[in-house]
Amino acid sequence: MKIFTSESVTEGHPDKICDSIADNILDAVIAGDPMSRVACEVTAATGLVQIMGEITTTAVVDYADIARRTILGIGYNSSELGFDGSTCCVNNCLHQQSPDIAMGVDADGAGDQGMVFGYASNEVTDNDEYMPAPIAYAHRLSKRLTYVRKQGILKYLRPDGKSQVSVKYDENGRPCGISAIVVSSQHSEDISTAELRRDIEEHVIRAVIPEKLIGSDTAFYINPTGRFVIGGPYGDSGLTGRKIIVDTYGGMGRHGGGAFSGKDPTKVDRSGAYMARYIAKNIVAAGLAEKAELQVAYAIGVAHPVSISIETFGTEAVPVSRIEQAVLDNFDLSPKAIISYLDLRRPIYALSTCYGHFGKTDCNLPWEKLDKVNILKTYI
Repeated sequence: MKIFTSESVTEGHPDKICDSIADNILDAVIAGDPMSRVACEVTAATGLVQIMGEITTTAVVDYADIARRTILGIGYNSSELGFDGSTCCVNNCLHQQSPDIAMGVDADGAGDQGMVFGYASNEVTDNDEYMPAPIAYAHRLSKRLTYVRKQGILKYLRPDGKSQVSVKYDENGRPCGISAIVVSSQHSEDISTAELRRDIEEHVIRAVIPEKLIGSDTAFYINPTGRFVIGGPYGDSGLTGRKIIVDTYGGMGRHGGGAFSGKDPTKVDRSGAYMARYIAKNIVAAGLAEKAELQVAYAIGVAHPVSISIETFGTEAVPVSRIEQAVLDNFDLSPKAIISYLDLRRPIYALSTCYGHFGKTDCNLPWEKLDKVNILKTYI
């Protein structure tokens, strides 16, 4: 038996606050000018948000206002929480994109060198997720933490929180149970640890984790230290792009290293990773393999990938060479084609920021669609 663990974080986690600000800025800029070039990064600390990077656009955007509205929307709206979107200092350190980078992108090439990965698995297919079980269930826990807080079900919860799920796999590599669940949530001072643990088990864990996966030996670790009052940027600084494994596959699939949030679609470490996920998901949904990982590599200023490779981990239903041919026959992986096919020059990025960029099927993210399944089935 094998055990694999993945973690997730809530939207009130310091790093996710920064990701959310960056993607809300991106959406606002693209809404005003779809051809904008954006590479926005954000840091957050006690009482301070700093917006940095490069933005070239004709759109008129109030960056500080977006940052404040994002923070308030997450739930940091009082000094009692250690962070308040209405009163925190917001510094703007943005400037225009380097002309050296723009030169390659203007010629329809990649905005940088690098490799991206896309992954899909048939471990969890609820609502057509096609995600590894550990990260899928970890995201459900984090999302549920935010839901019960914002809906007033557990009014004493505060925005910062984390989850972690350890999934057991049988000899055939299929999920067969959960060995441990960790949930840590920021809370007010007036709630006892015993009550918090009881409430989170009932209203969070058992509300979203399939009962068949929880056994008598499943360990629950709920606020293991017993106290989590100080959180958010008051408890720990935040930085854009520091949760790239949470954003992708929880470590089950590989990662090229590039972060997503705050980057416009000419940045292939975002758009290329989205396209690779789209292809991998359609491969698995079509039954060509139970697991699929696609790697695509780019060179700055060059339109087409310098390499494409597929790994199916021995789960393929047809030779991998045939799957590779199916990809070459049906998908154009040049940056220009990816942007056009997935319609990426529109304000959809704030929808992707929290609880994973992949596996969401409730907000019509274009890289989650399964419109190539029937075509790919012809290769079986």
